[in-house]
Amino acid sequence: MASKKELEALIAPVVESFGCELWGIDFTPFKSSALLRVFIDKASGITLDDCSKISYQLSGVLDVEDPVQLPYRLEVSSPGVERPLLRPEHYQRYQSAEVKIRLKWPVDGQRNFTGSIESADEHSVVLRVDGEKVELPFEAIGRGRLVIDFTVEGGSPKQ
Repeated sequence: MASKKELEALIAPVVESFGCELWGIDFTPFKSSALLRVFIDKASGITLDDCSKISYQLSGVLDVEDPVQLPYRLEVSSPGVERPLLRPEHYQRYQSAEVKIRLKWPVDGQRNFTGSIESADEHSVVLRVDGEKVELPFEAIGRGRLVIDFTVEGGSPKQ
């Protein structure tokens, strides 16, 4: 079974050959199968056609290389508006954006944080949470994602 880093190294050239960026992957193993999600992005936005073409090419490469070594389902999609933040550079790109972060272990007795990104580097992410700065080591972050506010002025959801 290939590591996540090895999977990304195998997948990235295929994605990039279509003018897209490999945003990241999510590999979820089950008892007798697995799910491999591939998130792609580009400045002009991802289309269904992009996903279809990349999925077709990736299927061929993955069938030949066989890095998963068990039955799996491949999904290729945009990371979406509430995109997962998977690497330090994702946090740097979305400085001042609102995010939700779930830690692998508690920091200051807390595992879940919602706040805006003050700064980020390869070692940590600094959030502004309720007016206070909180530094979270990158290695402690289990999952992070952008939070999009769909309310309109006046505080109620858009109709």
